[in-house]
Amino acid sequence: MPHCPDCDSKRTVKNGHIHTGKQRYLCRNCGRQFVKNPTNKVIDTPTRELIDRLLLERIPMAGIARAVQVSEQWLQDYVNGKAAQTPRQVAVSPKKKDG
Repeated sequence: MPHCPDCDSKRTVKNGHIHTGKQRYLCRNCGRQFVKNPTNKVIDTPTRELIDRLLLERIPMAGIARAVQVSEQWLQDYVNGKAAQTPRQVAVSPKKKDG
């Protein structure tokens, strides 16, 4: 069994499979779930800029995910992160009176 990447414990057990079929493990010490030898895909800046432009075009997120070849879950997390960075208050100036 592999060691836990967080606490380096040997107390790990098999815990099902991820969507790609890779074995998932669970650490009995800290509760962390992990995959041995993960393959993280890094989304580069030009792709993120393309996603931003496509979101402004009101294309469904499933279509954007297929077009730029990212997972729908990654895209949803990306959009949620963008929304969290957006200010929630709008500055409104007082209306001028005619006359």
